[in-house]
Amino acid sequence: MRPPAPPRALRLLVVAALALVAAATAAGCGDSHDYYSVEQLMDATNCMECHPQHYQEWSGSMHAYAADDPVFLAMNKRGQEETNGELGDFCVNCHAPMAVRLGLTTDGLNLDEVPQYAKGVTCYFCHSVESVGESHNNDITLATDGIMRGGLSNPVASPKHAMMTSPLVDADNQASSAMCGACHDVVTPAGVHLERTFEEWNDSIFASTDPATHLSCGQCHMKSRTDVAAEVPGLDVPLRQNGVRDHKFAGVDVALTPWPEKEAQLEAIQGDLDPSLLPRLCVVPLEGGRIDYRLDDVGPGHMWPSGAAHDRRAWAEVIAYDADDNVLMQTGVVLDGEDPDPVADPWIWEMRDYVYDADGAPVKYFWEVRQTLTGLLPPSVTRDPSDPRFDHSVTRSWHVNEVFQDIARVTARVFIRPLPFEVLDDLMASGHLTVDVRDQLPTFELAGTELEWRPELADLGGCVR
Repeated sequence: MRPPAPPRALRLLVVAALALVAAATAAGCGDSHDYYSVEQLMDATNCMECHPQHYQEWSGSMHAYAADDPVFLAMNKRGQEETNGELGDFCVNCHAPMAVRLGLTTDGLNLDEVPQYAKGVTCYFCHSVESVGESHNNDITLATDGIMRGGLSNPVASPKHAMMTSPLVDADNQASSAMCGACHDVVTPAGVHLERTFEEWNDSIFASTDPATHLSCGQCHMKSRTDVAAEVPGLDVPLRQNGVRDHKFAGVDVALTPWPEKEAQLEAIQGDLDPSLLPRLCVVPLEGGRIDYRLDDVGPGHMWPSGAAHDRRAWAEVIAYDADDNVLMQTGVVLDGEDPDPVADPWIWEMRDYVYDADGAPVKYFWEVRQTLTGLLPPSVTRDPSDPRFDHSVTRSWHVNEVFQDIARVTARVFIRPLPFEVLDDLMASGHLTVDVRDQLPTFELAGTELEWRPELADLGGCVR
Protein backbone atom coordinates (compact mmCIF):
# COMPACT_ATOMS: atom_id res chain seq x y z
CA MET A 1 0.00 0.00 0.00
CA ARG A 2 1.41 3.38 -0.93
CA PRO A 3 1.58 6.10 1.72
CA PRO A 4 -1.14 8.72 1.45
CA ALA A 5 -0.38 12.00 -0.31
CA PRO A 6 0.09 14.98 2.03
CA PRO A 7 -3.16 16.73 2.90
CA ARG A 8 -4.26 19.58 0.67
CA ALA A 9 -3.68 22.05 3.50
CA LEU A 10 0.00 21.13 3.65
CA ARG A 11 0.38 21.37 -0.11
CA LEU A 12 -1.21 24.80 -0.11
CA LEU A 13 1.19 25.90 2.64
CA VAL A 14 4.15 24.91 0.45
CA VAL A 15 2.81 26.92 -2.49
CA ALA A 16 1.87 29.84 -0.25
CA ALA A 17 5.38 29.91 1.26
CA LEU A 18 6.93 30.03 -2.19
CA ALA A 19 4.53 32.80 -3.18
CA LEU A 20 5.44 34.85 -0.11
CA VAL A 21 9.14 34.55 -0.88
CA ALA A 22 8.51 35.62 -4.47
CA ALA A 23 6.38 38.57 -3.38
CA ALA A 24 9.02 39.67 -0.87
CA THR A 25 11.71 39.45 -3.54
CA ALA A 26 9.70 41.59 -5.95
CA ALA A 27 8.86 44.11 -3.23
CA GLY A 28 12.48 44.29 -2.12
CA CYS A 29 13.46 45.25 -5.67
CA GLY A 30 10.93 48.08 -5.64
CA ASP A 31 9.05 46.49 -8.53
CA SER A 32 5.42 47.47 -8.93
CA HIS A 33 4.55 44.96 -11.65
CA ASP A 34 1.54 42.76 -11.14
CA TYR A 35 3.57 39.56 -11.23
CA TYR A 36 2.13 36.09 -11.37
CA SER A 37 2.20 34.20 -8.10
CA VAL A 38 4.49 31.17 -7.86
CA GLU A 39 1.41 28.98 -8.09
CA GLN A 40 0.46 30.68 -11.37
CA LEU A 41 4.02 30.38 -12.68
CA MET A 42 3.88 26.65 -12.09
CA ASP A 43 1.02 26.35 -14.58
CA ALA A 44 2.49 26.18 -18.09
CA THR A 45 -0.75 27.39 -19.64
CA ASN A 46 -0.01 30.81 -18.13
CA CYS A 47 3.33 30.84 -19.96
CA MET A 48 1.40 30.51 -23.22
CA GLU A 49 0.10 34.08 -22.85
CA CYS A 50 3.50 35.63 -23.64
CA HIS A 51 5.33 32.64 -25.10
CA PRO A 52 2.80 30.98 -27.43
CA GLN A 53 5.38 29.44 -29.77
CA HIS A 54 7.47 28.02 -26.94
CA TYR A 55 4.36 26.66 -25.27
CA GLN A 56 3.12 25.03 -28.48
CA GLU A 57 6.46 23.32 -29.05
CA TRP A 58 6.77 22.19 -25.42
CA SER A 59 3.15 20.95 -25.32
CA GLY A 60 3.98 18.20 -27.81
CA SER A 61 7.31 17.27 -26.27
CA MET A 62 8.16 14.21 -24.20
CA HIS A 63 8.83 16.65 -21.36
CA ALA A 64 5.13 17.57 -21.37
CA TYR A 65 4.09 13.95 -21.93
CA ALA A 66 6.39 12.41 -19.33
CA ALA A 67 3.78 11.79 -16.62
CA ASP A 68 0.92 10.95 -19.01
CA ASP A 69 2.81 8.29 -20.98
CA PRO A 70 0.88 5.02 -20.44
CA VAL A 71 4.06 2.95 -20.86
CA PHE A 72 5.79 4.93 -18.10
CA LEU A 73 2.72 4.60 -15.87
CA ALA A 74 2.53 0.86 -16.50
CA MET A 75 6.23 0.31 -15.95
CA ASN A 76 6.27 2.35 -12.75
CA LYS A 77 3.26 0.45 -11.40
CA ARG A 78 4.80 -2.91 -12.19
CA GLY A 79 8.15 -1.84 -10.77
CA GLN A 80 6.55 -0.70 -7.52
CA GLU A 81 4.80 -4.05 -7.21
CA GLU A 82 7.84 -6.16 -8.04
CA THR A 83 10.10 -4.22 -5.65
CA ASN A 84 7.49 -4.02 -2.88
CA GLY A 85 7.42 -0.26 -3.17
CA GLU A 86 11.18 0.18 -2.87
CA LEU A 87 11.27 2.23 -6.07
CA GLY A 88 9.51 5.04 -4.21
CA ASP A 89 9.87 8.29 -6.17
CA PHE A 90 12.75 6.98 -8.32
CA CYS A 91 10.80 7.18 -11.60
CA VAL A 92 8.41 10.01 -10.89
CA ASN A 93 11.16 12.32 -9.63
CA CYS A 94 12.15 12.86 -13.25
CA HIS A 95 8.76 12.29 -14.91
CA ALA A 96 6.83 14.67 -12.63
CA PRO A 97 9.43 16.52 -10.54
CA MET A 98 7.10 19.32 -9.44
CA ALA A 99 4.55 16.81 -8.19
CA VAL A 100 7.24 15.24 -6.01
CA ARG A 101 8.53 18.56 -4.73
CA LEU A 102 5.01 19.75 -3.88
CA GLY A 103 4.24 16.53 -2.05
CA LEU A 104 1.50 15.60 -4.51
CA THR A 105 2.93 12.11 -5.03
CA THR A 106 5.48 9.88 -3.39
CA ASP A 107 5.59 7.02 -5.89
CA GLY A 108 3.75 8.08 -9.05
CA LEU A 109 0.89 5.66 -8.47
CA ASN A 110 -1.64 8.46 -8.01
CA LEU A 111 -0.68 10.61 -10.99
CA ASP A 112 -4.24 10.44 -12.29
CA GLU A 113 -5.17 12.53 -9.23
CA VAL A 114 -2.35 15.07 -9.67
CA PRO A 115 -3.30 18.37 -11.35
CA GLN A 116 -1.89 18.78 -14.84
CA TYR A 117 0.23 21.80 -13.93
CA ALA A 118 2.42 19.55 -11.75
CA LYS A 119 2.82 16.72 -14.28
CA GLY A 120 5.66 16.29 -16.71
CA VAL A 121 8.79 18.43 -16.92
CA THR A 122 7.32 21.90 -16.83
CA CYS A 123 8.41 25.40 -17.83
CA TYR A 124 8.62 26.37 -14.17
CA PHE A 125 10.79 23.42 -13.26
CA CYS A 126 13.49 24.09 -15.87
CA HIS A 127 13.41 27.87 -15.57
CA SER A 128 13.67 27.80 -11.77
CA VAL A 129 16.78 25.63 -11.50
CA GLU A 130 19.24 27.20 -9.07
CA SER A 131 21.94 24.53 -8.95
CA VAL A 132 22.82 20.98 -9.99
CA GLY A 133 24.38 18.47 -7.60
CA GLU A 134 25.18 14.93 -8.70
CA SER A 135 25.00 14.43 -12.46
CA HIS A 136 22.18 11.87 -12.34
CA ASN A 137 18.74 11.07 -10.92
CA ASN A 138 17.53 14.69 -10.91
CA ASP A 139 19.75 16.07 -8.17
CA ILE A 140 18.51 19.58 -8.90
CA THR A 141 17.79 22.40 -6.48
CA LEU A 142 15.03 24.84 -7.42
CA ALA A 143 15.07 28.49 -6.43
CA THR A 144 12.19 29.71 -4.29
CA ASP A 145 12.40 33.36 -5.27
CA GLY A 146 9.82 33.31 -8.06
CA ILE A 147 12.42 34.55 -10.55
CA MET A 148 12.32 32.81 -13.92
CA ARG A 149 15.79 31.98 -15.21
CA GLY A 150 16.55 32.37 -18.91
CA GLY A 151 19.41 32.29 -21.36
CA LEU A 152 19.24 35.82 -22.76
CA SER A 153 21.90 38.15 -21.38
CA ASN A 154 19.81 41.27 -21.92
CA PRO A 155 16.16 40.31 -21.35
CA VAL A 156 13.35 42.82 -21.65
CA ALA A 157 11.54 43.29 -18.35
CA SER A 158 8.40 41.18 -18.21
CA PRO A 159 5.12 42.40 -16.74
CA LYS A 160 4.38 38.87 -15.50
CA HIS A 161 7.48 37.69 -13.64
CA ALA A 162 10.90 38.73 -12.42
CA MET A 163 13.77 37.21 -14.38
CA MET A 164 17.49 36.72 -14.48
CA THR A 165 20.12 35.21 -16.75
CA SER A 166 21.44 31.79 -15.78
CA PRO A 167 24.11 29.67 -17.50
CA LEU A 168 22.12 26.57 -16.57
CA VAL A 169 19.37 27.47 -19.04
CA ASP A 170 21.58 29.18 -21.62
CA ALA A 171 22.04 26.65 -24.43
CA ASP A 172 25.10 28.57 -25.62
CA ASN A 173 26.79 27.89 -22.30
CA GLN A 174 28.35 24.47 -21.74
CA ALA A 175 27.15 24.56 -18.11
CA SER A 176 23.59 24.10 -19.35
CA SER A 177 24.36 20.49 -20.28
CA ALA A 178 24.74 19.62 -16.61
CA MET A 179 21.11 20.53 -16.02
CA CYS A 180 20.00 18.23 -18.85
CA GLY A 181 22.30 15.49 -17.63
CA ALA A 182 20.81 15.56 -14.16
CA CYS A 183 17.73 13.74 -15.46
CA HIS A 184 19.13 12.10 -18.58
CA ASP A 185 21.74 10.12 -16.66
CA VAL A 186 20.14 7.45 -14.50
CA VAL A 187 21.71 5.25 -11.85
CA THR A 188 19.29 2.53 -10.73
CA PRO A 189 18.64 1.70 -7.07
CA ALA A 190 20.90 -1.32 -7.64
CA GLY A 191 23.75 1.02 -8.59
CA VAL A 192 23.73 0.31 -12.34
CA HIS A 193 24.55 3.38 -14.49
CA LEU A 194 21.86 2.48 -16.99
CA GLU A 195 21.29 5.75 -18.87
CA ARG A 196 24.50 7.63 -19.62
CA THR A 197 23.79 10.36 -22.18
CA PHE A 198 25.49 13.13 -20.17
CA GLU A 199 28.47 10.92 -19.38
CA GLU A 200 28.74 10.00 -23.06
CA TRP A 201 28.63 13.69 -24.02
CA ASN A 202 31.30 14.50 -21.45
CA ASP A 203 33.61 11.96 -23.10
CA SER A 204 32.94 13.31 -26.58
CA ILE A 205 34.57 16.06 -28.60
CA PHE A 206 31.47 18.21 -28.11
CA ALA A 207 32.13 18.75 -24.39
CA SER A 208 35.54 20.30 -25.06
CA THR A 209 36.27 24.00 -24.67
CA ASP A 210 37.40 24.18 -28.31
CA PRO A 211 34.93 26.62 -29.94
CA ALA A 212 35.30 24.73 -33.22
CA THR A 213 33.69 21.61 -31.76
CA HIS A 214 31.92 22.31 -28.49
CA LEU A 215 28.15 21.89 -28.54
CA SER A 216 25.84 21.77 -25.54
CA CYS A 217 22.81 19.53 -25.27
CA GLY A 218 20.60 22.53 -25.97
CA GLN A 219 22.47 23.57 -29.10
CA CYS A 220 21.55 20.24 -30.70
CA HIS A 221 18.16 19.53 -29.14
CA MET A 222 16.91 23.14 -28.97
CA LYS A 223 17.85 24.58 -32.33
CA SER A 224 18.06 28.36 -32.56
CA ARG A 225 16.04 30.67 -34.78
CA THR A 226 15.61 34.39 -35.30
CA ASP A 227 12.44 35.41 -33.49
CA VAL A 228 11.12 37.35 -30.53
CA ALA A 229 11.48 35.67 -27.15
CA ALA A 230 8.02 36.85 -26.06
CA GLU A 231 4.90 38.42 -27.47
CA VAL A 232 3.63 41.09 -25.10
CA PRO A 233 1.07 43.67 -26.28
CA GLY A 234 2.35 47.20 -25.80
CA LEU A 235 5.90 46.03 -25.07
CA ASP A 236 8.73 46.61 -27.54
CA VAL A 237 10.29 43.14 -27.73
CA PRO A 238 13.38 42.98 -29.94
CA LEU A 239 14.02 40.39 -32.65
CA ARG A 240 16.73 38.02 -31.45
CA GLN A 241 19.14 36.94 -34.19
CA ASN A 242 19.47 33.18 -33.72
CA GLY A 243 18.66 33.82 -30.09
CA VAL A 244 15.38 31.97 -29.59
CA ARG A 245 15.41 28.24 -28.93
CA ASP A 246 13.06 25.54 -30.14
CA HIS A 247 11.29 23.74 -27.27
CA LYS A 248 10.32 20.44 -28.94
CA PHE A 249 13.27 18.64 -27.32
CA ALA A 250 13.18 16.02 -30.07
CA GLY A 251 14.94 12.75 -29.29
CA VAL A 252 13.50 9.41 -30.40
CA ASP A 253 10.59 8.81 -28.01
CA VAL A 254 7.12 9.93 -29.06
CA ALA A 255 3.64 10.16 -27.58
CA LEU A 256 1.76 6.89 -28.13
CA THR A 257 -1.69 8.22 -27.24
CA PRO A 258 -3.56 11.29 -28.56
CA TRP A 259 -1.36 14.31 -27.76
CA PRO A 260 -0.72 17.75 -29.24
CA GLU A 261 1.88 18.36 -31.94
CA LYS A 262 2.52 14.69 -32.76
CA GLU A 263 3.27 15.33 -36.42
CA ALA A 264 5.67 18.15 -35.56
CA GLN A 265 7.46 15.86 -33.14
CA LEU A 266 7.79 13.07 -35.68
CA GLU A 267 9.13 15.51 -38.27
CA ALA A 268 11.68 16.92 -35.82
CA ILE A 269 12.84 13.44 -34.77
CA GLN A 270 13.22 12.34 -38.37
CA GLY A 271 15.15 15.50 -39.16
CA ASP A 272 17.65 14.74 -36.39
CA LEU A 273 17.97 11.04 -37.17
CA ASP A 274 18.50 11.24 -40.93
CA PRO A 275 22.00 12.78 -40.87
CA SER A 276 23.16 11.26 -37.58
CA LEU A 277 25.14 8.31 -39.01
CA LEU A 278 27.63 8.27 -41.89
CA PRO A 279 27.61 4.92 -43.75
CA ARG A 280 29.94 3.00 -46.07
CA LEU A 281 29.05 -0.23 -47.88
CA CYS A 282 31.68 -2.52 -49.41
CA VAL A 283 31.54 -5.79 -51.32
CA VAL A 284 35.03 -7.26 -51.42
CA PRO A 285 36.63 -10.60 -52.39
CA LEU A 286 38.42 -10.89 -49.06
CA GLU A 287 38.06 -14.22 -47.22
CA GLY A 288 36.24 -15.69 -50.18
CA GLY A 289 33.66 -12.90 -50.38
CA ARG A 290 32.46 -10.41 -47.81
CA ILE A 291 29.96 -7.57 -47.34
CA ASP A 292 31.08 -4.80 -44.99
CA TYR A 293 28.70 -2.14 -43.67
CA ARG A 294 30.35 0.65 -41.70
CA LEU A 295 28.52 3.20 -39.56
CA ASP A 296 30.08 6.33 -38.13
CA ASP A 297 28.30 8.24 -35.34
CA VAL A 298 29.02 11.74 -36.67
CA GLY A 299 25.94 13.77 -35.68
CA PRO A 300 25.05 13.09 -32.04
CA GLY A 301 27.24 14.25 -29.19
CA HIS A 302 26.75 10.92 -27.45
CA MET A 303 26.43 7.22 -28.20
CA TRP A 304 23.92 6.11 -30.81
CA PRO A 305 21.31 5.30 -29.75
CA SER A 306 21.40 6.80 -26.29
CA GLY A 307 19.20 7.31 -23.24
CA ALA A 308 17.21 4.19 -22.39
CA ALA A 309 19.45 2.26 -24.77
CA HIS A 310 18.32 -1.08 -23.33
CA ASP A 311 14.81 -0.28 -24.58
CA ARG A 312 15.87 1.02 -28.00
CA ARG A 313 15.65 -1.30 -30.97
CA ALA A 314 18.02 -0.13 -33.70
CA TRP A 315 19.28 -2.41 -36.42
CA ALA A 316 20.87 -2.60 -39.87
CA GLU A 317 19.12 -4.15 -42.86
CA VAL A 318 21.43 -5.56 -45.55
CA ILE A 319 20.16 -7.41 -48.65
CA ALA A 320 22.17 -8.86 -51.55
CA TYR A 321 20.53 -9.56 -54.93
CA ASP A 322 21.55 -11.28 -58.13
CA ALA A 323 21.10 -9.82 -61.61
CA ASP A 324 17.44 -10.96 -61.68
CA ASP A 325 16.73 -9.33 -58.28
CA ASN A 326 16.53 -12.66 -56.48
CA VAL A 327 17.61 -12.36 -52.84
CA LEU A 328 20.93 -14.12 -52.24
CA MET A 329 21.46 -13.02 -48.65
CA GLN A 330 19.54 -10.86 -46.19
CA THR A 331 19.72 -9.79 -42.58
CA GLY A 332 17.76 -7.26 -40.55
CA VAL A 333 14.54 -7.66 -42.51
CA VAL A 334 12.06 -7.00 -39.70
CA LEU A 335 8.32 -7.14 -40.32
CA ASP A 336 5.90 -4.50 -39.05
CA GLY A 337 4.78 -5.30 -35.54
CA GLU A 338 7.78 -7.52 -34.85
CA ASP A 339 11.05 -6.97 -33.01
CA PRO A 340 14.46 -7.71 -34.50
CA ASP A 341 15.12 -11.32 -33.55
CA PRO A 342 18.74 -12.45 -33.11
CA VAL A 343 17.57 -16.05 -32.75
CA ALA A 344 15.73 -16.22 -36.06
CA ASP A 345 18.35 -13.93 -37.67
CA PRO A 346 21.75 -14.74 -36.14
CA TRP A 347 23.47 -12.34 -38.59
CA ILE A 348 21.48 -9.31 -37.43
CA TRP A 349 23.35 -6.19 -36.32
CA GLU A 350 21.57 -4.53 -33.42
CA MET A 351 22.71 -1.31 -31.78
CA ARG A 352 21.53 -1.23 -28.18
CA ASP A 353 22.43 -2.08 -24.61
CA TYR A 354 21.95 -5.70 -23.59
CA VAL A 355 20.88 -6.09 -19.97
CA TYR A 356 21.08 -9.05 -17.58
CA ASP A 357 20.38 -10.02 -14.00
CA ALA A 358 23.08 -11.05 -11.54
CA ASP A 359 23.18 -14.56 -13.01
CA GLY A 360 23.59 -13.32 -16.58
CA ALA A 361 20.02 -14.03 -17.70
CA PRO A 362 18.45 -11.42 -20.04
CA VAL A 363 15.89 -9.10 -18.42
CA LYS A 364 13.40 -6.51 -19.69
CA TYR A 365 12.98 -3.99 -16.87
CA PHE A 366 15.48 -1.60 -15.33
CA TRP A 367 14.90 -2.71 -11.72
CA GLU A 368 16.00 -6.22 -12.70
CA VAL A 369 19.28 -5.09 -14.30
CA ARG A 370 22.57 -5.91 -12.64
CA GLN A 371 24.88 -6.16 -15.67
CA THR A 372 25.03 -4.41 -19.03
CA LEU A 373 26.79 -5.13 -22.31
CA THR A 374 26.84 -2.27 -24.77
CA GLY A 375 26.43 -2.52 -28.52
CA LEU A 376 26.19 1.23 -29.16
CA LEU A 377 28.02 3.37 -31.71
CA PRO A 378 30.57 5.70 -30.06
CA PRO A 379 30.75 9.45 -30.81
CA SER A 380 33.71 11.55 -31.93
CA VAL A 381 36.32 12.07 -29.23
CA THR A 382 39.20 13.75 -31.08
CA ARG A 383 39.98 15.86 -34.16
CA ASP A 384 43.55 14.57 -34.33
CA PRO A 385 43.91 12.11 -37.26
CA SER A 386 47.05 10.69 -35.64
CA ASP A 387 45.11 9.70 -32.55
CA PRO A 388 44.03 6.02 -32.75
CA ARG A 389 40.63 7.09 -31.44
CA PHE A 390 40.04 9.33 -34.45
CA ASP A 391 38.34 6.55 -36.44
CA HIS A 392 35.49 5.64 -34.13
CA SER A 393 33.36 3.96 -36.79
CA VAL A 394 31.99 0.45 -36.33
CA THR A 395 31.94 -2.13 -39.13
CA ARG A 396 29.95 -5.33 -39.31
CA SER A 397 30.91 -7.98 -41.88
CA TRP A 398 28.98 -10.84 -43.45
CA HIS A 399 30.70 -13.68 -45.29
CA VAL A 400 28.95 -14.53 -48.55
CA ASN A 401 31.38 -17.04 -50.04
CA GLU A 402 28.75 -19.26 -51.67
CA VAL A 403 26.95 -16.45 -53.49
CA PHE A 404 29.67 -13.84 -53.86
CA GLN A 405 30.15 -14.29 -57.61
CA ASP A 406 26.42 -13.83 -58.23
CA ILE A 407 25.98 -10.56 -56.32
CA ALA A 408 24.79 -7.80 -58.66
CA ARG A 409 23.71 -5.25 -56.04
CA VAL A 410 23.46 -4.81 -52.28
CA THR A 411 21.25 -2.42 -50.29
CA ALA A 412 21.77 -1.29 -46.72
CA ARG A 413 19.95 1.01 -44.28
CA VAL A 414 19.31 1.51 -40.56
CA PHE A 415 16.07 1.55 -38.57
CA ILE A 416 15.25 2.51 -34.99
CA ARG A 417 12.24 2.15 -32.66
CA PRO A 418 11.92 3.82 -29.27
CA LEU A 419 10.70 0.60 -27.58
CA PRO A 420 10.46 -3.11 -28.25
CA PHE A 421 7.09 -4.69 -28.89
CA GLU A 422 7.95 -7.42 -26.39
CA VAL A 423 7.83 -4.90 -23.53
CA LEU A 424 4.46 -3.53 -24.65
CA ASP A 425 3.09 -7.06 -25.02
CA ASP A 426 4.42 -8.09 -21.61
CA LEU A 427 2.94 -5.05 -19.88
CA MET A 428 -0.41 -5.63 -21.57
CA ALA A 429 -0.38 -9.32 -20.65
CA SER A 430 0.26 -8.46 -16.99
CA GLY A 431 -2.57 -5.92 -17.02
CA HIS A 432 -0.34 -2.95 -16.17
CA LEU A 433 -0.67 -1.40 -19.63
CA THR A 434 -4.38 -1.05 -20.32
CA VAL A 435 -4.13 0.82 -23.64
CA ASP A 436 -3.01 -1.00 -26.78
CA VAL A 437 -0.45 1.39 -28.27
CA ARG A 438 1.25 -1.12 -30.56
CA ASP A 439 0.01 0.58 -33.72
CA GLN A 440 1.31 3.94 -32.52
CA LEU A 441 4.91 2.79 -32.03
CA PRO A 442 6.90 4.29 -34.91
CA THR A 443 9.78 2.77 -36.83
CA PHE A 444 12.17 5.41 -38.10
CA GLU A 445 14.31 4.78 -41.16
CA LEU A 446 17.49 6.87 -41.30
CA ALA A 447 17.64 8.32 -44.80
CA GLY A 448 21.33 9.13 -44.43
CA THR A 449 22.22 5.47 -43.98
CA GLU A 450 20.64 4.24 -47.22
CA LEU A 451 23.22 2.92 -49.68
CA GLU A 452 23.08 0.77 -52.78
CA TRP A 453 26.20 -1.03 -53.98
CA ARG A 454 26.62 -1.94 -57.61
CA PRO A 455 29.95 -2.74 -59.27
CA GLU A 456 29.81 0.34 -61.49
CA LEU A 457 29.23 2.62 -58.48
CA ALA A 458 32.01 1.22 -56.30
CA ASP A 459 35.43 2.85 -55.82
CA LEU A 460 38.72 1.00 -56.20
CA GLY A 461 38.26 -0.49 -52.75
CA GLY A 462 34.88 -1.93 -53.71
CA CYS A 463 32.96 0.56 -51.61
CA VAL A 464 30.17 3.11 -51.95
CA ARG A 465 29.51 5.87 -49.46
